[in-house]
Amino acid sequence: MSDVLTLNSIKIHGTAETKEDAIAEANDLLLAAGAVTNDYLASMLERETSVSTYMGNYLAIPHGTNEGKDAILDSALSFVRYSKPIDWNGEEVRFVVGIAGKDGGHLDILSKIALIFSDEDEVEKLLKAPSDEAVFALLSQVNED
Repeated sequence: MSDVLTLNSIKIHGTAETKEDAIAEANDLLLAAGAVTNDYLASMLERETSVSTYMGNYLAIPHGTNEGKDAILDSALSFVRYSKPIDWNGEEVRFVVGIAGKDGGHLDILSKIALIFSDEDEVEKLLKAPSDEAVFALLSQVNED
């Protein structure tokens, strides 16, 4: 399996100011990675209307619905950090991790991300990371089998 997170899929200076724009920004990185088709964004936005993807510790993990799985070409992650918190249904989000999981691979990816973000010291390191490369080093365990 190829790496689900690459340096090109990390952006530490997100520009979105709304939840919908943040989901689109995460999707754009998945699209640029060749992991999804143009149809995936609609699926991500649809998921958000049925259940919030806010996870706690400033993290939201938008991903598509089961109906949107045809728009997934390969498993991948995108990571966007915001200096100004995004309002996510009343919660503050500073990290938006977009997930595309091919053939059910999203559950393994979700569990790895949840493990990292359950550690407040790791969250603090991600908040302070000075570069995309530093974030990549902190998140590199998501690529391990």
